[in-house]
Amino acid sequence: MMPELFVAMMKEEWRVHSTMFGSVSFALFPVMIFGIAFMGSFLLPLIRSALPPGNIALLVHSNFLLLGLMVGAFGLLGAEVMNRRFGQASLLSYSARSLPLTERFIFANFVVKDTVYYFFLWVLPFALGFLLASPFTGVPVTLPLLLLLTLSLSFLSGLSLVFFLSTVYERSKSVLAAVLAVFAIAWAAFALVSGVNPAFLFPPLVLFREFSWQVLLLNCAGIALLFWVSVALFSPDATGSARTYRDVLTPLTRRLSFFPFPPLAAKDLVDLYRSGGAVGQTLFSFLIPLVLIWFFMSLLGGYLPPQGTMFTFAVLTGIIAATMYTWLTTFDTFGAYSCLPIGVGDLITSKVSTFTLLQVIPAVFIASVAALAGKADYLVPSVAICLPVSFYALGVTIWLTGLSPAVLVYDARVLLTYLVLVGVVVTALSALVFTDPRYAFVSLLLLFPAWFFVSRGKSRWEKREQGFF
Repeated sequence: MMPELFVAMMKEEWRVHSTMFGSVSFALFPVMIFGIAFMGSFLLPLIRSALPPGNIALLVHSNFLLLGLMVGAFGLLGAEVMNRRFGQASLLSYSARSLPLTERFIFANFVVKDTVYYFFLWVLPFALGFLLASPFTGVPVTLPLLLLLTLSLSFLSGLSLVFFLSTVYERSKSVLAAVLAVFAIAWAAFALVSGVNPAFLFPPLVLFREFSWQVLLLNCAGIALLFWVSVALFSPDATGSARTYRDVLTPLTRRLSFFPFPPLAAKDLVDLYRSGGAVGQTLFSFLIPLVLIWFFMSLLGGYLPPQGTMFTFAVLTGIIAATMYTWLTTFDTFGAYSCLPIGVGDLITSKVSTFTLLQVIPAVFIASVAALAGKADYLVPSVAICLPVSFYALGVTIWLTGLSPAVLVYDARVLLTYLVLVGVVVTALSALVFTDPRYAFVSLLLLFPAWFFVSRGKSRWEKREQGFF
């Protein structure tokens, strides 16, 4: 790694975010994560009365594994990063065209920069909050220090795994299918032979329960190997390469004629298809993270009511499904449409329409999980929870971030507001369905506040684009 290039990339990352919503708001983001962890530490005695400490550790480590899985698909982003698909934000990554540096070397620096960036935004503040609260909660100081190590390993394990899988996907879809098949067979065979869920053997969780230098070295070696192989396999699109596509916009626009803005919705779908996002994002930002989280959540079955695991997973699926909105806005800004007779509200309406089509994916997924897990009785209620939660989280996202959810989420005020609005509703809904599965259909009422937030969001961001505030 080149220190000068790495530091320059870190500065560039800071400028991109601080320019959009202010240096103070961006700097307060890790402070907010620290505050949440610090205050949450005082609730541990109450949480322990409902869940044993081992299961609390399981939930925390699985959440940081999920974080790594959600942000680590560098194999999908590599070509876009190196070919300036993100505009001026990718200027340094594009320097292979003008500097005597190889593309693989620059990409490796980019990956390290993003890894460190997320570590300081999420992992370190959370662990420090728990550490500084330990004198007041009576927790031995060695436990927070161990937690910092194991949470870091959980995050890096998820990130390196999905980095490797996404890189293999870009190289060969059939090889990826073979890798996933081998992994699934090995997981199932181990579970059948040993009678132990392999999730119990997740190295960071094993380390947290009983520290071992052998396990630590093995985990670090595995992470390093996945990173090395992923970078070695990386190959960006050639600079002068070109692709030819047949016209699919016109026929697709006709098929979507019932939408408010058929051409815009058709363009979103074409962009998803041609960028590989339709399959790649579904696989690496949705299916793989949720499948792994399901195995971890299945370990909590004995401490939840019969419907608890399935309904909790449905809520989690709905929240993650709401991030599909970012798929539709990643490579899109209003500036590209400013010369057309459409407004921000029109563009958001089009994105919501396309988002609605994509909700077939979480609906089919959660129904499949219910059927395969032997919980077919909860199939319809689970879907009835998942989709309204997804649309409600979408409404809050649009109201808070407009057409820039992937960037504005790192505004501390935005994320805190999102966590409150979504967290309170999800907690209340979970409490209801835990008492009686029939309350699952109460979640349909979330469609009304979802519509309200979308309407207010369109009006709000239309005014902001016109410079009223």
